[in-house]
Parts: sequence; structure tokens; C-alpha cells
Amino acid sequence: MSFWRSKSAPEPALPGGVPAPEQWAFDPVTGEPIAPPAPPRWRIWARRAKWASLAMFVVFMLLVAWLAVTAPLSKSLKPIAPPSITLLSEQGKPIARKGAIIAAPVEVSKLPEHVPQAFMAIEDRRFYSHWGLDPRGLARAMWTNARAGGMRQGGSTITQQLAKVAFLNSDRTAARKLREVFIAFWLEAWLSKDEIMARYLSNVYFGDNVYGLRAASVHYFNRQPEKLTIAQAAMLAGLLKAPSRLAPTVNLKGAQERAELVTAAMVEAGFITEAEHRALRPARLDIRGISDVKSGTYFADWVLPEARDKAGAVYAEQEVTTTLDDRLQKMAENAAKRGGVGKAQVAIVVMKPNGQVVAMVGGKSYADSTFNRATQAKRQPGSTFKLFVYLAALRSGMTPDSMIDDSPVVFDTWEPKNYGGRYRGNITLKEAFAQSSNVAAVRLAHQVGIAKVIRAARDLGITSPLEDNLSVALGTSGVTLLELTSAYASVANEAYPVKAHGLPAGNSSWYDSLWDRQSGYGSRTLDDLRTLLAASVNGTGRAAALNSKTYGKTGTTQDSRDGLFVGYAGDLVTGVWVGNDDNSPIPGLTGGGIPAKIWRDFMSNALDEPAEAIAVEEDNASDEALDAENAALNMSIEGEIGGMNVGVQIGPEGVRINADPAPAPVPAPRPGDRVTPPPVVPRLEDDGPGAD
Repeated sequence: MSFWRSKSAPEPALPGGVPAPEQWAFDPVTGEPIAPPAPPRWRIWARRAKWASLAMFVVFMLLVAWLAVTAPLSKSLKPIAPPSITLLSEQGKPIARKGAIIAAPVEVSKLPEHVPQAFMAIEDRRFYSHWGLDPRGLARAMWTNARAGGMRQGGSTITQQLAKVAFLNSDRTAARKLREVFIAFWLEAWLSKDEIMARYLSNVYFGDNVYGLRAASVHYFNRQPEKLTIAQAAMLAGLLKAPSRLAPTVNLKGAQERAELVTAAMVEAGFITEAEHRALRPARLDIRGISDVKSGTYFADWVLPEARDKAGAVYAEQEVTTTLDDRLQKMAENAAKRGGVGKAQVAIVVMKPNGQVVAMVGGKSYADSTFNRATQAKRQPGSTFKLFVYLAALRSGMTPDSMIDDSPVVFDTWEPKNYGGRYRGNITLKEAFAQSSNVAAVRLAHQVGIAKVIRAARDLGITSPLEDNLSVALGTSGVTLLELTSAYASVANEAYPVKAHGLPAGNSSWYDSLWDRQSGYGSRTLDDLRTLLAASVNGTGRAAALNSKTYGKTGTTQDSRDGLFVGYAGDLVTGVWVGNDDNSPIPGLTGGGIPAKIWRDFMSNALDEPAEAIAVEEDNASDEALDAENAALNMSIEGEIGGMNVGVQIGPEGVRINADPAPAPVPAPRPGDRVTPPPVVPRLEDDGPGAD
């Protein structure tokens, strides 16, 4: 017998002096506390069930949050492949077409009953009765595959297929399959069956770069899906097994055989009768004419990302008008062909002073190489970079008539040299720029500070990395031709920076206008820059001179690896680059040679100016003929006389003679010696008076 402790009873305690809980009973004889009776078992299970339910609820909420992020329902409404976009020139002529053939989504309620039934018969007969997963269909597929000894039939429902094509990749892993099942349940919970079917039919691939039922109906039968016959619907449904292999444009027999399997499955599923099946005739194709518009050009590849952003994620084919000028593009291509570059490459960028790109040549042949040397290749700009050096000098208060010492100088251990070893002593900035003196440019950069030179380049839109040392004054850091041409365009535009663009400028918001605001040069600085650029055309760039007022600068990099001319006249700013993709030297190449002549050839035609006859008149002159011409114009002879290395180079700019002490003979390596090739040290003396 036990009694409950009253308030007046002595305080019982557990061993060790710990007070017993209030709810405990105690033995009246021994005074020992007695534990209360154990709760009923149902209470224990109720408590466990409560905590389990709470845990399941948390997991469920986490799963819902994960699905909301990784599988937003709106994603199944978007095209799964970039839709076709046609780029038009400024004159409205198609210049390139990119992307898949996609049309507007379908609505199941507006389709003939046999259209969705054809897809259900071959893909998922119990689509309208399951909850995203079909155990019977899965078991049937497993049994069929086991009997066939390999994969012959899939068990995925239409809902699972939508989950895969719209939200997942095609990896065959257990994790991906589990996510597919979760997303299928998610779609079934939030969408109706007709909505799931519509999104499925609007997304699946039908071969021939065609996505979605509407696009496939028009492409193969030249009719809308609302008017498809049973035979046509069966053929389209049959393509889903292997769309690329079964596309009727390449495998009509295979497509017809597969369509027969679909119609037989429709009979088996009760969608059509046997009599209807026997009366069917194979669907006849009515292929819509395929456009012969190019799939790509140098300009199209460059402008496409911006064009896609403008078009947006839509199903319908889009047409986007660009800034490309048909007439100027053809002229640029012809000038590149007539340029006499031989096996070397050429790039041309033509823009308006506001940055509107009207022509672009990224190489001799897009078919042979899609690499765009105008926008992707970062090559040393040589003396064309001196624009920024002299701008920094003008900003510091100097003028074209200021004097600069054009005599040999050494900075630490580096001695910049002029082309041909010719120095003029004290000369004006105008003469130094016109003759492209390397020593003068380095002295100016040292005098005003290399940071101000880099700042000038950044202000004019150069974004490529620039070396923080004096050699950058001679153009040793790689930039793209597009960057360089945009920088020169700012002088023609009278404000900087100029942003190159391939789409017509639209209305910008006040925020964009504030952020992208340009800065003016100031009238004195602008006039001085133009004075320098005009002097250069009368100096190293005389081969580019036009009847119109011409402004520009030549550039040649070490060992004649690159030749450039960038300048403007009238309302066009043009940059020309010539060089080899492997960066190997081109004997005799100078910016004032072939690049300047290509520039003049193009600009004289573009501005309707009379020009002297071009040596190579045929657009399709062979590389061999051009190489022979270059070999005749560019000759290099080297030899050793009396302990001196003597070199004679004959090019379009004249004759150059160099003499240097011959290096001491190097003993041949002995067996077992480790031979390390000498480092390649840039020679910065090849760019100067006469070189450009």
C-alpha cells in the first residue's frame, strides 16, 4: 500500500539527497519515493506519431521549396532550345539564321482527339488515370526488356518525360531518375492533365532541328496541328523514339514503319477501330521550303547574344534588325580579298563615330575558320597604342608643338630603340607622332606617368589588361581590333567612350543614360589629337591618304608579326589588322604597307572617292599568286661579314639595312647535356620611323 505525499509530510529524497518530483508517491514505512504508473502505450505511440508527423512535414516543406527553386512551373512553358532568330541587315536583308525551329504552344482542347491519343498509344496509354508514375507500364517495360535481353521499351510516363525535357538533363543515374519522379508528382499536383499534355507536346523534339508539335506539323506537313489527320499524327508520334534517325526528310521508310506501329497501338488501346486502321494510308510529306540563309557570319556570331536578349524567350521565330550595311560589308570583304595578304589572316572593323558597327571581317574565310579575329583575337597594337600616350601628354598641358628628345635613352636595363636606329634629336610631338618615334613615346610615358597613359586608354574604352610598365607605351599589351577601333571612333565622335554595338540604339532609361554618359575631350585637346592623327597619315601612314581629310595611325609589332592601320574619314571609322594566327613573323609587313592599302581601298570605295588602280583586281586571286606577289615585294637577305651580322630587307616602304655584332659561337651539346631553349624576349625596336 502506498500513499501520495501531502504538503505537511517530510520531503522525500532520492539516493544522494536529490528531492523527489512532486508527482511521485512515497512508501509510508520506508519513506522511499515510488515512481508513478507508466503512461498507457497508446500515449507513447501518439507522442511518437506527433514527432514523426512534424519531421515529415519539415521534409515535405523542404522538398516543396527545392522543387519551387529547381522546377518552377513557368519553366515548362519556356522553349527548351533557343528559338530560331533571323538577323537582318539595316536594309532588311537576311544575313544569318540561328537556333531551332519552334512555334507557339498547342492547346489540347483545340486538337483533334486522335492527336493526343496517338502519343498516348505509343508513349503512355494510362496517362489520364495515373499520378505521374505508372507501375503497370513500368512492369510491362521491364518484362519486355528482360525477354528481349536489352533495352527495348521505356517505362517513363508523359509526365516524367516532361519533367526530364523541361527540368533535367539526360544523365542515366539513379539520382536523376529520383528527381524526375519527384518533379513528376509535383507537376501532377499543380497542373491539370491537359496542361501537362500541352506542355509536353509543345516541348518534345521531332528531328530536323524542330521542337514542338506546332512547328513539326508545319515543317513536315505544312499545316497546323489542329488539322492533322490520324496518319500524320501517328507519324509525328512515332518520331519521338529516335527523332534524328527517323526524321522523314532523311529516313521516310523508317518513319512510315514507325507510324504503322503507332496506329496499331491506337487500335490496341481502343482509340481507333480496326476498320479505321485498315483504311489509313501513309501520310504524305509537304516539306516547307528550307531557307538558304547562312547559319553564321563573323558579324552574326558577335551580335547574336545581344539579339537573343532583345528577342526574349519566346516560341515564335524572331527577326532582329542589325546595324550591318549590305553595301559596306561587301566592300570590306572585297578589300580583304584584294589586300594581298597571302596565307596570312586579315580582320576589318567598320563603324560609325557613335559605335554603330556597319561591317566586319573576322578572317579570310568563315567557312574555314569561325574564329573572329576582329573581336576575339587579342594582339599587340604596336604604335596605334601611342594615341593614348599622346592623349595623356596633351592632358598634362603639352601641345603638338611641344619639344621631346628623340635620342637614345636607357630606363634601368631596358633601352627602347627606333626603327632602323635613326634618331632626330629634339623634335616636336607632331613630328614624333608622324614618324612614330619609339623613344619619344617612352620618354613621354615616363614624363607624364604610366598610370595616366593607362587611364587615357581606359577612358577611351580599352578594357583588356594592360601592363603597368613603360613598354606598354609601345603597344605590348594585347587588345582586340574592335576595342582599338572604338577608341579611335571617340576622336571622330568628339566624346568618349564609344561603345561598339550591332543593334540599333533604343530608348534608354534615365539610369542607363546617367551611367553611360560620355565625356568631351575639350576643344583644344580634340584639335591637337586630330592634328597628330593627320600628321601620321602624311608620315608613316601616307599609303592610306584619301582626297578627303584623313586621320589615322599605323602600327607594327616586333618582328613584323602584326600590321595595323586604324583611322577615320567622312562618317566612317575603320580598323585593319593583318597577321598570322600562330603569331609568326611576316617579312616586310608594316602597318603603313598592306594594312594601310587595304584601309584606303575600302574607304575610297565606301566614300565614293576615285582611287588608284589596285594591283590585285580579281576577287578570287589564289593564295599562291598573292604569296608570289608578296615575295617579290618583301625580300630579306641576311649574312655575316667580318664578324658582323648584316641584314638587308626590301619592302614596299623602301630598303632597310641592319648590322649587329655576330654572337660568339655556341659549342654543340655533348651527349647527356640538358638543352634549354632560350627565352623569347620581345624586341621593341622594330616599330618606329619607316616601320609603320
